Amino acid sequence: MPFQPKHILISRTDAIGDVVLSLPLVCVLKKEMPDCKISFLGNSYTQPIISLSKNVDEFYNWDDVKSKSAEEQKQFLQTINADCILHVYPKKTIAKAAKRAKINLRIGTKSRIYHWFTCNQLISLHRKNSDLHEAQLNISLAKNLLQNANFETEKLFEFYNLQSPKPLQHVVVKLIDHQKLNLILHPKSKGSAREWALDKYLQLIEKLPASHFNIFISGNDAEKLLLNDWLKTLPNHVHDVTGKFTLPEFVSFINECDGLVAASTGPLHIASMLGKRAIGLYAPMRPIFPKRWKPIGEKADYLVIEKDCNACKKQPLICSCIQQIEVNDVIEKLRL
Repeated sequence: MPFQPKHILISRTDAIGDVVLSLPLVCVLKKEMPDCKISFLGNSYTQPIISLSKNVDEFYNWDDVKSKSAEEQKQFLQTINADCILHVYPKKTIAKAAKRAKINLRIGTKSRIYHWFTCNQLISLHRKNSDLHEAQLNISLAKNLLQNANFETEKLFEFYNLQSPKPLQHVVVKLIDHQKLNLILHPKSKGSAREWALDKYLQLIEKLPASHFNIFISGNDAEKLLLNDWLKTLPNHVHDVTGKFTLPEFVSFINECDGLVAASTGPLHIASMLGKRAIGLYAPMRPIFPKRWKPIGEKADYLVIEKDCNACKKQPLICSCIQQIEVNDVIEKLRL
């Protein structure tokens, strides 16, 4: 009889979008093993996202111990008292600590050599060249624990199972107009994706009638500095909300709005999981192409030029393919 864990620890300590796409795995595990405790090992930055999942029983913060000694990291994992750890985001330090903590079942991928020495169940999973979506890959890592680990990408939004974000308590809420479609444009991606040109976003703004669209430009403090000169060129009816929110506030703000347009970045995946009209703009290049990273949501969609192209792989700031996405095509997606 296969080992039946009583407490599974999901280890994923990377970025927002990656964490969002790990939440369906949590729900799938909980549905098949309702009596199993499911905990999440994440970081301070993504905790507000993880806390939205109804299926995460407890959150543990790796930031609390990542700078501590190997012995303290081992003791930290021992206090969690998990009998299974899933290394969804492979991290050598955590893999070593989990082995030292003697977690009974330690599941990782064969593609990481250090997993050969730290894990006792290895899964053949090659993310970089896979045709599967990131959310499907995450579930595949747990396939030996599940009766069914095969799900169509389009169905996975049903497995978010979220709590509603707290109502937005911020002066910006006064700018939301419920007589119009409140649309967030998030032009930057912190380097995680190829980006649509700012000129394209300006053309989009100019073509969207102010009588029907209430437009916001979002971004963090660092992105605000990058956007400052461009923001000054925008029409007066466009609202600049860059640098105004904490992450929990931004999640609540997205939830108050109706849609979001962005490259493949965290806010796009937040909007899609919240059931908003999330339109992703993609380059047709592995491994960042939409087949792997498209937003998953009931109203989520994406645009990409249908061609195989890796010409800009060595020039991360230049991508002619994503610039070929037409403004009118984005508008058409927004109308659906």
